[in-house]
Amino acid sequence: MTHAATGLRRRLTTAALAVLLVTTVAACSSGSGESRDSGGGDAASSEAEAPARGADADRPDGLSALDDSTGRNVATGPADVADVADERKLISQGNVQLRSEDVEQALFDVQQVVDTVAGEVVQKDTATGEAGAATRARLVLRVPSARFDEAMAGLEDAADLVTSSSNVQDVTTKVLDVDIRVRVQRRSIQRIEVLLDQAESIRDIVAVERQLSTRQADLASLERQQAYLADQTAQATITLSIERTKAPADKAEEKEDREGFVAGLDSGWTGFKNVTVALATALGAALPFLLVLALLAWPARLLVRRLARRRTSPVVEA
Repeated sequence: MTHAATGLRRRLTTAALAVLLVTTVAACSSGSGESRDSGGGDAASSEAEAPARGADADRPDGLSALDDSTGRNVATGPADVADVADERKLISQGNVQLRSEDVEQALFDVQQVVDTVAGEVVQKDTATGEAGAATRARLVLRVPSARFDEAMAGLEDAADLVTSSSNVQDVTTKVLDVDIRVRVQRRSIQRIEVLLDQAESIRDIVAVERQLSTRQADLASLERQQAYLADQTAQATITLSIERTKAPADKAEEKEDREGFVAGLDSGWTGFKNVTVALATALGAALPFLLVLALLAWPARLLVRRLARRRTSPVVEA
């Protein structure tokens, strides 16, 4: 019993010491954290920047340790990333097909919708009929991405809707990646330009210029991607087509044209053309055979005449 009691007392003492040690460490960590928050922010920033500057000095190409060869981040802080990621970047595209008895009125209504959402018509193709009235039209519209849904709803009500479809692509991550790579690439080019000014030998100048040309080409490509994404995310694209539907009066006139003298004349002319085409086709098919028969008939005729003369000539008696 005495040995068991001694072991239990020893385990309890060890556990109490462990709890006391953990409490002390937690208190020290909390105190040091508060002191850094209250007055040590600048000092911590300086200490964080010092290793980066030291790494820059140790790198042979003079680039920041926050860069890498692919141009990906690393120089951008969490605050910059959060600012860009707060707003979603969407590429929106729509397709609307309408029908209307009056295409020109439908075009007017479509223009009103475009003006309401502060958009613009970037392409317009219109076909007209015999009377000069529009029979169909095709338009390409650019509207603010934030008002894409409003524009689609307005266009669908501009005339009789046939089909409507939309496609929205989230490119927030891609936009963020390209923006970061552009900033990093620009900083890299600035550092290489400094190295070019400091280079003394021809070999160093050639090597630095090669690096500078490569990174400038990469930067130009990234800037084109950045401009394209900025345009596509700022303005949505909608393709709209309008076709003319026949009015009841037009249908009645068409029905009347199918009957009467004009309809009979048209049917007779069509039949005449069909017969003429059939005869011409038959003649064309038989012509080669007729030519061959004509060539064979002439020698045959001469032979027949010669045989006939021999039969009719008198026999001379001795």
